[in-house]
Parts: sequence; C-alpha cells; structure tokens
Amino acid sequence: QVQLVESGGGLVQTGGSLRLSCAASGRSFSYYAMGWFRQAPGKEREFVAAISWSGGRTYYADSVKGRLIISRDNVKNAVYLQMNSLKPEDTAVYYCAADRGFRASVVHTTAGEYDYWGQGTQVTVSS
Repeated sequence: QVQLVESGGGLVQTGGSLRLSCAASGRSFSYYAMGWFRQAPGKEREFVAAISWSGGRTYYADSVKGRLIISRDNVKNAVYLQMNSLKPEDTAVYYCAADRGFRASVVHTTAGEYDYWGQGTQVTVSS
C-alpha cells in the first residue's frame, strides 16, 4: 500500500512558476512509475507527466512540454513537478499517482493504469 500526499499548489500569475511535491509512504515507492494528472472544473482528468521507476524516462502531455518538468528522489520517496511559464489553462487540481507494477518497463499515460492516488493540490493561474 502506498499513500501519496501532494503539496505546493497555490495562486500564481501568468508566466509564473510553482513546484509541486508528492510525498509517498511505503518501502516499494522506488519501484513504481509515477505520474501527474490534473482535472479542471467540468473536465475529465488528464495526463500531465510521468516518470519511470528509475527516473530514466519521462513523458509529457503536448500541452506542457517545455514548461513542466517531472523528477523524483527515490531516497526521499518523493516525486516533483516543476511548473514554469504557467498559463491560465493550467488551472486545475493536480494529482500524483503511482503504478504498482514492479519496475514496470512501460510507463502509462492513462489514469486507469495507476493504482494509488493523492488527494490533489489546487493550482490557479491568474491572467
């Protein structure tokens, strides 16, 4: 079982930056691929970024490429999302998620493939 707790959300102006953190409990964290998803009001949850269990592979939604960076620290049991050049359309609740596949060779970009979820953190970008 893995518990995930996000933090770092807030209100920022267009063009600003935020760094989201996701703290994970459980000894198996370092073997799990991790993802960030977001959900805006009235919209479905969408993929933002994902990282392999080792951190060697990263994947991004086209809408965030070049602006958001996912990383992880397997010693600290944490995953991060550095958000730069933020836009109003980035406004959403951001969730981190863990795929419990052991050292999975495939990193998923669909929410249904992830097994554990945090409670979310709100990011609001003002225009």
